[in-house]
Amino acid sequence: MAQRDTFNHLFAGGCGGTVGAILTCPLEVVKTRLQSSGVMSLSTVSGAASRAYSSHVLLHELGLSTVSSVNPAAFARAAPSTPPSPLLCLKTIFENEGPRSLFRGLGPNLVGVAPSRAIYFAAYSGAKEKLNTVFVAESTAVHICSAAFAGFSAITTTNPIWLVKTRMQLNARQRGDRAMSALQCVRYVYDREGPRGFYRGMSASYAGISETIIHFVIYESLKREVLRRRARPLGSGDGGSELQDGASSSEKDAFDFIGMMCAAATSKTCASCIAYPHEVIRTRLREEGSRYRTLLQTVCLIVREEGYRALYRGLTTQMLRQIPNTAIMMATYELVVYLLNG
Repeated sequence: MAQRDTFNHLFAGGCGGTVGAILTCPLEVVKTRLQSSGVMSLSTVSGAASRAYSSHVLLHELGLSTVSSVNPAAFARAAPSTPPSPLLCLKTIFENEGPRSLFRGLGPNLVGVAPSRAIYFAAYSGAKEKLNTVFVAESTAVHICSAAFAGFSAITTTNPIWLVKTRMQLNARQRGDRAMSALQCVRYVYDREGPRGFYRGMSASYAGISETIIHFVIYESLKREVLRRRARPLGSGDGGSELQDGASSSEKDAFDFIGMMCAAATSKTCASCIAYPHEVIRTRLREEGSRYRTLLQTVCLIVREEGYRALYRGLTTQMLRQIPNTAIMMATYELVVYLLNG
């Protein structure tokens, strides 16, 4: 029974993450571009400079050029300090690179999101089951520790996949140019940075566990409220403590489904706003040839050169992407678990 329950959570978590990733991939690409130090400024520099930059970087990353003389940070410093809007960034990518570029990194995302979410939800469910015997069952302490353990497990095992995804999303190119494949990106990172290169940005991801903790603490509280309202008698007439006959099982299930989506969206909004800077720091640490080396050094460098507001670049896009993504993911997870459990 325990093995079946674990499999159900693994499968449900994978399904939820996959569906959310496919539907929100274009916003993920825009968000990553806005968070970066150099590529996001391509929409503000001259067209000639943009074409020269993207062509050179593409050739270099495909192994067709042996010397890289382009410094993304130089483009960032030369460009205006005001970042482009999410809509302008989306338009620029669509016009200059083609609609397929809005789905750059989707391959690694789909490869990684299923095992990542599966590991996450399985670890969360398993940790919560164990910790319920140590702390007060279903208490805040249980949810915090379970979420932290689940986040640590997922980050440690899947960071190389997310690094490849980020590199592919930051690879600017012109319409018609060859796109770098995931396999080429893996080979490129390994040849130039070694195995350690695949774990760049992991410190920022660990810092992002705080977002996960906040998200699940709020989500579990809202989830309990949804379930409590379902269990509460719907009528106060002759039936007294009985459910109203008009409230069919399908209606109650639909109410649960919508309630879980709202709970997930609300909790993720709060968590993302509080812990968002780690997203920007993680993207900077994963950039190729980056000047950013450690978590603290990256924070200091961004603040000194770009100001505190730079730590929140792409937040609007993150909200537009993360809220529906999380709502879809969590609702799909709960629905699949419900169906598998009969």
